[in-house]
Amino acid sequence: MAESTVWWLLAGAAVAVELATGTFYLLMVASGLAAGALAAHLGAQVPAQLVAAAIVGGGAVAAWHLLRDRRTPVLPAAANPDVNLDIGEPVMVDAWKPDGTAQVRYRGAWWTVAPMPGTTPVPGLHRVREVIGSRLIVDKL
Repeated sequence: MAESTVWWLLAGAAVAVELATGTFYLLMVASGLAAGALAAHLGAQVPAQLVAAAIVGGGAVAAWHLLRDRRTPVLPAAANPDVNLDIGEPVMVDAWKPDGTAQVRYRGAWWTVAPMPGTTPVPGLHRVREVIGSRLIVDKL
């Protein structure tokens, strides 16, 4: 079996394992294995193939790791508008109870509302910032 075939089989196996596990880093490793296969096609010796695979695969893993760290942090699901469509919706709070909560009619049902930590509960129009169970965490508009 040709050396390039072994490299291509290893690259295919890495992609298959990535599809089964969802580990994106394995795609970067597969790109390094593909670079080793291309080096074998170009007639490079085994040490040069290994160096090509290591540089491309390792470089891709390092680049992806650095890019991933620079992204904005993902909000928790309770406060993420991409996960919960209630985030950012307005609600009208008529009166607050002494315990710092209120009852509001929202989406056809009664919800318990609590203010964001560090804010003073005042009546009026509020925006949903977080949903914890059946409790809406709001802040004043």
